[in-house]
Parts: sequence; structure tokens; C-alpha cells
Amino acid sequence: MKTLFSFTSFLFVLVILVLTSLGFWQLDRAEEKRQIEGLIKLSQRSVPAVAYNAADIMTKEHYDVLLEGSYISSRQLIYDNQTINSNAGYYVLTPFDLKDSLKVILVNRGFVPWGDDRSVAINIDVDENVRTIKAKLIKPVQRMELKEQDLKPKFPSLIQSINLNKLSEIIDHTIIPMIARLDHEEADGFFRRWAPFYGSVDKHIGYAVQWFLMALVLLIIALRLYFKSKK
Repeated sequence: MKTLFSFTSFLFVLVILVLTSLGFWQLDRAEEKRQIEGLIKLSQRSVPAVAYNAADIMTKEHYDVLLEGSYISSRQLIYDNQTINSNAGYYVLTPFDLKDSLKVILVNRGFVPWGDDRSVAINIDVDENVRTIKAKLIKPVQRMELKEQDLKPKFPSLIQSINLNKLSEIIDHTIIPMIARLDHEEADGFFRRWAPFYGSVDKHIGYAVQWFLMALVLLIIALRLYFKSKK
């Protein structure tokens, strides 16, 4: 009986510690989102400036910047499995060769819905003249892959996930780990209504409160059982 009580006590303590840890983890997530929201508010007050190289670009996440260079039309990517307004389609990602740089950045030129025949894509060609474009910089998120992509240097190349190491190999250019979302006023783009970033600070705080309350309830139950056993 004593052994059973000790084991039960151990489980109570373990679960309470896990719930408390989850609560603090959610508070940490809330703080991360709060910092991102602060960065976004700061970026919205800035005037777009030219980002010349990779080092400069990597410090400008969430900022609107000007990029000087030219598109590489022969190395475009079709980022599949996207949905906007209940329409299935894809994003057109075009490498942009930065002026005075040995690297390229992928420019998301917007959303294109699939037609009735998925084997037929619209004409996404773009001229390769030197130009200056305005875009917002966002770090790419690699989606989970159910199976490894069989990527081949055949363009435009259909991709399911943004694996920059693999994509750098097939386009034969080093890609800066940042996506440039083409501004809606820029030419040579498709449907662009970029969703704003929502940090969901309150959501994470709410989750933290739930975990802490569950730990508190469990602690109260454990104490009641303990004092009851003493009687």
C-alpha cells in the first residue's frame, strides 16, 4: 500500500512539473511573438532602402526593401499546394540575381490558381533586364515533407517545400535564406495579398494560464489526497 502511495505521489509530482513547464514554455513563446511584433512595428515606420548584399538582407526581416538586379527567368520555381480564397494554386518563385553580389534571392511574385488541367501552367516568363524592385523580406519556413522531393533541373520546377540547400543545387546559384515578397504595386507579378503577421501574444498567454491552472488543480487534488490519507 505504501509503495502504491509513493508511486501515485511520484506521478502527481511529475505531471505537475510537466504542466508547469508547458506554462513557462508558452510564456517564452509569447515573449518571442512580442519581440517580433515590436520589430514589425519598427519596420513599418522605416523608409524602404536598397539592400545590397546577403549580410544586409539578413538583418531586414519584415522590412520593405529595394533590391537591385535582374530576374533569372530560366530558373523559376512553382511552389505548389497553396490555397487563397478557397482556390488551390501555387506561388511563382523567381531567382533574383542581386547587383554586385554572388548570391540570389527568391522573389515570390504572387499566387496563381490551378486551372482544370494541372499539367497546364500559365506563362510566367519575365524579362531579365536590370531593375529595382520593392519587396518585403520574410524568412522561409520549410514545410514537412511526407516523402523526399525528387528535384530535377527542369524548369519551371514544381516544388512542395522550400529546402534552400536542394534548391541552390538545382538552380546552380547560392540562395540567400530569405524570401522577398514582391510589393503589390510592382510589375511582373501575380495575385498578391500578403497576410499580415499576427503574433498571437494573447493566445500564448491564454495557453500558459490554462497549463498553470491545470497544474494548480492537480496540486490541490494531490494535497487533499495526502491529508486524507493522514487522517
